[in-house]
Amino acid sequence: MDLKVKAQQFNLYYGNFQALKEINMEIFPKTVTALIGPSGCGKSTFLRSLNRMNDLIDTVRIEGRIILDGNNVYDPKTDVVALRKKVGMVFQKPNPFPMSIYDNIAYGPRVHGIKDKLRLNELVERSLIGAALWDEVKDRLQSPALRLSGGQQQRLCIARLLAVEPEVLLMDEPASALDPISTGKIEDLIGELKKNYTIIIVTHNMQQAARISDHLGFFLLGSLVEYGLTEKVMTNPERKETEDYLTGRFG
Repeated sequence: MDLKVKAQQFNLYYGNFQALKEINMEIFPKTVTALIGPSGCGKSTFLRSLNRMNDLIDTVRIEGRIILDGNNVYDPKTDVVALRKKVGMVFQKPNPFPMSIYDNIAYGPRVHGIKDKLRLNELVERSLIGAALWDEVKDRLQSPALRLSGGQQQRLCIARLLAVEPEVLLMDEPASALDPISTGKIEDLIGELKKNYTIIIVTHNMQQAARISDHLGFFLLGSLVEYGLTEKVMTNPERKETEDYLTGRFG
């Protein structure tokens, strides 16, 4: 099986503080990889490293490599805009733009030069179908996105991501601000999306990680302590720290 993403001896520093220590990880295409661990352990920092979101912080310094489709994303020649189109991100809190549902989805394609109305209509419909939202909003595409419920707003943000045709979806606790029914819809959606996308998700919810992921990485104090098939890590962890975290002894 080809690799989609590979971290090689990846270190990240905020000033003098080392937030990530020698991360080595291989992520396969069209799978869901969940990253778990206590708050402040580096899992979100690692997630944001994959599309260079940490570049926005002045004091950040990195060592090592993140390989995407055979290319180092930290190569000076990397086009960061093109990288973030290919590797999109969904955040913990839904963040729709203060514009219509339609314009939220059409925004990215327009930025990337698509102006044709028929093409935009098709992209909007396909993206909303892809995010399991089309049936709920197809009759009110011109109404403000901010009028949608929290769960709908999060699916809208996923649809907005799909509209620019990414290959990798990064999700930073996408359901933590949602009610159980909306969370279930997001989890079902992730199961559908992995048929076409590589998904890497940070979650605090161990049951959620067990339900939705193929591979599981456990982070602690900036290190990747254990990484493997979810079922194996959950039922038969190799490291005592992993077992202690999974059984609730700390975290």
